[in-house]
Amino acid sequence: MNRVIFGTVAAAALLAGATAQARDVTIGMQLEPPHLDPTSAAAGAIDQVLYSNVFEGLTRFSSDGSVGPGLAESWEISEDGLTYTFTLRSGVTFHDGTDFEATDVTFSLDRARAEDSVNAQKALFANIASTEAVDATTIKVTLTNPQGNFLFNMAWGDAVIVAPESIENIKSNPVGTGAFKFSDWKQGDSISLEKNMSYWGEAAKLDGATFKFISDPTAAFAAMMAEDIDAFYVYPAPENLAQFEADPRFTVLAGNTEGETIMAMNNKLPPFDNKLVRQAVSHAIDRSAIIDGAMFGYGTPIGTHFAPHNPAYVDLTGNSSYDPEKAKALLAEAGFADGFATTLKLPPPTYARRGGEIIAAQLREVGIETEISNLEWAQWLEQAFKGYDYGLTIVSHTEPMDIGIYARPEYYFQYDNPEFQQLIADLDAENDPAKRTEMMQEAQKIISEDYVNAYLFQLAQTSVVNSKLKGIWPDAPTQAVDLTAVYWEE
Repeated sequence: MNRVIFGTVAAAALLAGATAQARDVTIGMQLEPPHLDPTSAAAGAIDQVLYSNVFEGLTRFSSDGSVGPGLAESWEISEDGLTYTFTLRSGVTFHDGTDFEATDVTFSLDRARAEDSVNAQKALFANIASTEAVDATTIKVTLTNPQGNFLFNMAWGDAVIVAPESIENIKSNPVGTGAFKFSDWKQGDSISLEKNMSYWGEAAKLDGATFKFISDPTAAFAAMMAEDIDAFYVYPAPENLAQFEADPRFTVLAGNTEGETIMAMNNKLPPFDNKLVRQAVSHAIDRSAIIDGAMFGYGTPIGTHFAPHNPAYVDLTGNSSYDPEKAKALLAEAGFADGFATTLKLPPPTYARRGGEIIAAQLREVGIETEISNLEWAQWLEQAFKGYDYGLTIVSHTEPMDIGIYARPEYYFQYDNPEFQQLIADLDAENDPAKRTEMMQEAQKIISEDYVNAYLFQLAQTSVVNSKLKGIWPDAPTQAVDLTAVYWEE
């Protein structure tokens, strides 16, 4: 057996007794969650509010992107890599007072992988053959095939542990095991959390937190300057960041995210079922103009669906360099010498709305006319993500290490490549780090050279924070505003 044991999770911040005081915090966010169940929606805003704060998984992401223990304090992996035996923490209770036990884990994993599951990342659980509650604090998970990233997958927000006793009302009254409890949701305005006084681990430094939803960038600036909010997570108006940087009241956190910002193309909808058309679209786009014009210079150009800060990243931006004349020639070769018209559906974030206007002008230069539709997040999920009702759309994929979505033909851009699907299956089963790197690099090349989507830039994590508020993650290894170690310094 390969034995992996972890001790108690260390506190993320050490405080001198006189330097901090407990109080609440108000966090600004641009998007409001459609509901509060992270295991049944693709909306990142759900995880941003609830991941680690309210809900926890067997494993969890740390601020540097590493994966460590969560509700599982240790685990054993069988020699054949098929069986994971997790030892769960003792004395953990859900916020409603019920005990956390192994049966809650089997319920959560079985629910996520069930035939009728609506989990947005159901593929994460497809390799689970069976789950077994050995006793109250031991859970055995058996896989169909070895999976090198299984522990990584269990850290996703889609894999948090929920209880059967509270599942019926989870979308409006989430009950987890985290350091904060759900308190109130004023729809259209805010979500409030309160400190969990019975938390099993390191107690939160804050008494509570309010997530305030402000979609308008002008209103976000006004609220921040008036100090009505203490931090704005992924601040939506990058043109204001220099002003905040010059103000001693604030700190600007400019870090990395896992957010591959892409202009997705509906690969099954003509004319985007033609690789030449997709290639033409890719060459029609000037990434630098989008980063400068929409993001005020914040963002790293990408040529594939992979984070540049990952050691396995390959710079493939040259495959889709800005070349409008080549784009026109490719369109003519594909039979669209006079261009064509399509839809461009844009969700609310600044990168999409502002970037979309710039891209529409660039596409017009090569003969592609776009009908822009500005959608609310729930509309985008319904029309584009679930309904495939779009030609082009812009979105940032902030899930960590998610290139495997290209192996899912039913995913919203509907890319169907058996060679790629086999490569991802082999990657999932591979444990050797060097071989995994080679496979990830090959995967990047395939989708880049197939021009599945137009790859724009890696979203920067630009948050504005009160200078006395400490512990907010500068980087975003997952979609989370983890407040468990945040505190006020006086």
